[in-house]
Amino acid sequence: MPLQWLRGRFAYTPLQTDDAAFSGSLPWKGRPSPTIFTLRQLKLAAFTILGLLLLSGVGVYNRDQIEAIRVAYSTSQHDESPDAKSVDWSRFAYVQYVTNKDYLCNSVMFFERLQELESKADRVLMYPSVMLADPHEKEHEDSSDDAKLLILAREKYNVKLDPISVQHRTGSDPTWADSFTKLLAFNQTKYDRVLSIDSDSTLLQHMDELFSLPPTPVAMPRAYWLHPDKHILSSQVILIQPSQVEFTRIKSKINNAGRNDYDMELVNELYQDSAMVLPHRRYDLLTGEFSKDSHQWYLGSDEEAWDPVAVYNEAKLLHFSDWPLPKPWLDAPENLVREREPKCVAMMDGLGSCAARDIWRGIYEEFRERRKRVCDTSPPETLENGRRRR
Repeated sequence: MPLQWLRGRFAYTPLQTDDAAFSGSLPWKGRPSPTIFTLRQLKLAAFTILGLLLLSGVGVYNRDQIEAIRVAYSTSQHDESPDAKSVDWSRFAYVQYVTNKDYLCNSVMFFERLQELESKADRVLMYPSVMLADPHEKEHEDSSDDAKLLILAREKYNVKLDPISVQHRTGSDPTWADSFTKLLAFNQTKYDRVLSIDSDSTLLQHMDELFSLPPTPVAMPRAYWLHPDKHILSSQVILIQPSQVEFTRIKSKINNAGRNDYDMELVNELYQDSAMVLPHRRYDLLTGEFSKDSHQWYLGSDEEAWDPVAVYNEAKLLHFSDWPLPKPWLDAPENLVREREPKCVAMMDGLGSCAARDIWRGIYEEFRERRKRVCDTSPPETLENGRRRR
């Protein structure tokens, strides 16, 4: 199911809260209608324009800074600043890191999506050198599945392959034992800026506009789901200005990390008080948010009404996080899925809205279907008539 179909589906019509609405497959029917703008979005756009006009009048920011802010908050799927065509995009890159086969597939899917969204920046994949010793190697009959996926990323999605050594640390939680590998992005000094995004996510819109933000060593969103009063940074999205100075600081922290310290703890120790803060809205939405009873931490207020359609439409990145539900490439018991999925809610008009549930289900379905399509490295089957099929 193409993601545009999923996004278009949510010019949303509430479903009745009968048994049929709570069971069975998603009701995808016909071609999608265009994404609608909610009243809240129109108000937000109006206030944004007014605010920018006021800023330009009083001279708080210069013109370039105002343009960067405008671009970062644009609701267009293909945000571009007026001088986008004159930008040397080879100075910027999206960076992914891989530690095993599952995450290799995720990263290739990420780059496939960037290509579909017509992102202009370079694409770099840091991967264990044991998967493909020579990043320029051609595919042959004896190529492993890992090697085939890497070569696919290079040839089809224009990904630059960078073999590395996985940064493994034995700690109290093996889930994050290799997470320091992500921080090798600080050493990508051939680029002025790189954007590191965790691959256990779905990209809805590209983030090219972030490369135009004012200079800063690091920019990150807050981990809004972790005690907002503590201002913890999320390492799921990191905009980095690579430098030898910062990489030396990173290496020193890695070498002295405790058993309970992983990438997120490390970047917070270094940058919690100095990082530019990206808005978590649009740039770091958890899938688990759709299942919560309270959305105050995400919305930033207990006065704003929760609108799952508007939230989905404004998001650029969805991070899969529905603990104890496993990641979408792993099987989960049906009863656990039913327990964790968003519930339909009663509305004032007597009907029920299942928007949050349908969005959530659609996100998982789209990811699984795209994973099969993108990461299938098996040779096509030859039929008797000589034609091929997968």
